[in-house]
Amino acid sequence: MILYPPAKINLGLHILAKRPDGYHEIETIMAETPLCDILEITEAASDSFVQSGIQVPSDGKPNLCQRAVHLLRKNKVFPNLQIHLRKQIPVGAGLGGGSADASYTLSGVNALFDLGYSSAELADFAAQLGSDCPFFIEGGLQLAQGRGEILSKIEPLGKSVHLVLCNPQIHVSTATAYAGVEPVPNRSSIKEMFASNGLANLQNDFELSVFQAFPLIQDLKTALYNAGATYAAMSGSGSSVFGIFAQKPILSTELNKQVIYNGPWSY
Repeated sequence: MILYPPAKINLGLHILAKRPDGYHEIETIMAETPLCDILEITEAASDSFVQSGIQVPSDGKPNLCQRAVHLLRKNKVFPNLQIHLRKQIPVGAGLGGGSADASYTLSGVNALFDLGYSSAELADFAAQLGSDCPFFIEGGLQLAQGRGEILSKIEPLGKSVHLVLCNPQIHVSTATAYAGVEPVPNRSSIKEMFASNGLANLQNDFELSVFQAFPLIQDLKTALYNAGATYAAMSGSGSSVFGIFAQKPILSTELNKQVIYNGPWSY
């Protein structure tokens, strides 16, 4: 079985409040993109995990794909697996690549061995692996609330555009990004803003503090607007930045060096 876990971008992100559990109450629109990893899952004599492409820094723990398998094994019996993850989505870049890999492992193993879990049950498993993980069970375009795990589908606007996704190879710690943010409660719903005005009034609350700490990320957003983007923003807590264009843009040589996806997209 070969699967293609996609990167996501955040079409606006509001940080509403600090929660008693230490997390933040957020509201964001998450959107699937064509940029993806490649995940191969096959039955094998013994469990193994191989990773190629962009290297994932080791923290001494099993990869999220392995943790997804272990989670399913607590509840169901199925054969040993060989997993090969070809990493193409930059790591720690605000694109949810690791979360996508974990969720696609859950869905893939469920389908491969007919384990019988529903999408809702898979999303519950995914939430145990990370806040962004449940989104990737169904993907598409969704509103994420709570700490990111409360999801509801959003009807796409049906707009066909050109997406340029850039990564400046700067690591932004999520904890550091949150530490620099002042929550703003009681404002217009991001879902209503999107439905009435599209991308026009959306913003990512992380940008203010992250841009202060890493001016090069702000420069990247400015470069996308200078290239003709109708909307540009940082994804998640960074450091990736995307631009949406009415048609394929002509990009400078310097900007092209940071592009990781440049192609058609719809939302």
